Amino acid sequence: MTKALIVVDMQPTFCEGGELGVEGGNAVAERIADYVNAHRSEYAYIATTQDWHIEPGAHWSAEPDFVDTWPKHGAAGTPNAELHPAIKALIIHHHFKKGQYSAAYSGFEGIEDNTDRIQTREEVAAEQSAGKTLANALKAAGVSRVDVVGIAESHCVKDTALDAGKFGFEVTVFEDLTVPVSEELGVAARKQMTAAGITLAESR
Repeated sequence: MTKALIVVDMQPTFCEGGELGVEGGNAVAERIADYVNAHRSEYAYIATTQDWHIEPGAHWSAEPDFVDTWPKHGAAGTPNAELHPAIKALIIHHHFKKGQYSAAYSGFEGIEDNTDRIQTREEVAAEQSAGKTLANALKAAGVSRVDVVGIAESHCVKDTALDAGKFGFEVTVFEDLTVPVSEELGVAARKQMTAAGITLAESR
C-alpha cells in the first residue's frame, strides 16, 4: 500500500503560550519531527494542515463557548498561525490551509496553498472549485493508507481522520503523536474514531 502522513495543525497557536494552547503541544511537535526524520522514506506523500483564519465568522467570538465558538486563533499572516518551528524545519512541500472564511476542523476542508498569502473569498472558492483539495492530492499520489498526527486529537485530528475514512482511505492515528484538549474529550474522540474503523496505535 502507498502511505501518506498528514500533520494536522501543528502551529504555535495550539501549543503552550498560544491563543488556544494545548498542554503537551510543543512536545508533540518535537516527537512528530523525530518521527518524520526517521520514517520519511516510508511515505509517498506528506502534508501539513493549518488553521488559516481570515474572517471565519462566528467561529471567533469575544464570548466563546469552546464548543462551536472560540477565542481568536490561527489568524492568517500572524506568527502563531505559521507552522511550529520543529515542523517547519522538516521542509514538507504540501501545505493545506483551512478555515479562511469558515470554521473548518478537517484538513479535507482546506486547499493546497504553499504560500502565506491572505486569499480573498473568491480565490479560496476558485481553488476549491479547481479541486486543489487534500482528497484529490492523496488520490493523485496513489495513496490508499493515511497516518494522522498533530493537534488536537479531540477536534481537528479526529475530524481529519474521520474524513479520511469517508474518502475511502485506511486510517491510523498515532496516539503518541497527538494530544487532546482534555482527557475527557480525548476519550470521546477515541471512541468515535474506533467506531468509524480508524486504527489507534503507537508510532513505534
